[in-house]
Amino acid sequence: MNLRTFIKNNRQDWEELEITLRELSKKTVKPTPELLDKFQRLYQKANQHLSFSQTYFPKEELTSYLNNLVLKAHNTLYRDQITSLQQIRQFFGTTFVRLLSEQWKFILLASLLFLLGAVGSFLSVMNDQLNIYFLLPPEIAYAVDPEQIGGTVQSSDSPLFSSEIMINNLRVALLAFAGGTTFGGLTIYMLIYNGVIMGALAALFLQHDKFYEFWAYIVPHGMIELTAIFIAGGAGLLMGYHLLIPGPYSRSFHLKRQALRSVQLLLGTIPLFIIAGIIEGYITPAPISLEIKYLFAILTVFGLIIYVWLGRQFGKRTDESILSPD
Repeated sequence: MNLRTFIKNNRQDWEELEITLRELSKKTVKPTPELLDKFQRLYQKANQHLSFSQTYFPKEELTSYLNNLVLKAHNTLYRDQITSLQQIRQFFGTTFVRLLSEQWKFILLASLLFLLGAVGSFLSVMNDQLNIYFLLPPEIAYAVDPEQIGGTVQSSDSPLFSSEIMINNLRVALLAFAGGTTFGGLTIYMLIYNGVIMGALAALFLQHDKFYEFWAYIVPHGMIELTAIFIAGGAGLLMGYHLLIPGPYSRSFHLKRQALRSVQLLLGTIPLFIIAGIIEGYITPAPISLEIKYLFAILTVFGLIIYVWLGRQFGKRTDESILSPD
C-alpha cells in the first residue's frame, strides 16, 4: 500500500478522532457512553495506523501527524490524572523536544540563511568599512563605537534593560514565525537581515582589533538567543514550505496543521528568550573577565544539549507507554 492510498483509506477516521477530541475537550459537554465508545474505537485504530506508518513511512509527514494525534488522544484519555503543571512539564519535557527533532531540517535551514547574511555582510565590510552605513540601520551604524566596548549597565538599570531585550527578541521571533504565511518570504528576509547585522558588526570590530572582545559580549546570551531565533525561523519556514508544496494534503489542511505545530515551536522558545534576556541584562555587561564570559557561553551550549537529550529520552518512554497494550 502506498502513502496516498493509506491516507485515502483512513483519513476519515483521523478526522473523526480529531472532532471527537474537540468534543471531549469541552468542559460543558458531558461524555455519553456512545461518544466514549467511539473515542476508544478511533483511538485504537489510530494506534494501529501509527504503528503501520512508523514501519512503512517513517520519514513522512504523516507519521509525525499520527504520533501527535495519538499523543493528544492519550492525554485526553488520562486527562483527569494530569494537572496543569504536569501538562507544562510534558510540553517542555517531551512535546517541544519532539518537534525540534522532527523539524531539525527547517531549523538548520534557518541558521544557514542567517549565516548567509552574516558571511556576506562580513566580507562586504572587510572590503570597505564604509559599507557599514549601507548595511546597518542608521541608529546602529552611527551609534556603534568599537572603542567603547565593555561599558557596563548599572545594576539598577539591568531589569529594564533585560526586559527591553526580551521584547525586542520576541518581536524578531514573531516576525520570523508570521513570515510563514507569506510562503516563507518574510521569514527568509528576517533571518538574512539579522545575519547581515551580526556579520557587519563582527567585521567592524575585527578591523578595530576588538574581535575577541566583541564575541565575548555576544556569545554568553547569543548562543541561547540565536537558537531561539533559529527555532522561530524554522517554524515559519515549516509553515511556508507546506503552504507552497502541500503534497498529498490540501493547503487549508496544512494551514491548520502546520500553524499549530509552528505555534508550538514558537511557544517553546519563550523560556529561551527569557533566559537570554536575563543573561544579556545581568551577565553580559558584568565586570568579569572575558574568559569567564566565554566559559559561561560554553556552559549554555552544554545546557541546551543536555535538555534536548533528556527530552528525547523521556519522549521515547512516552511513546513506548502509548503504544504498549492497555
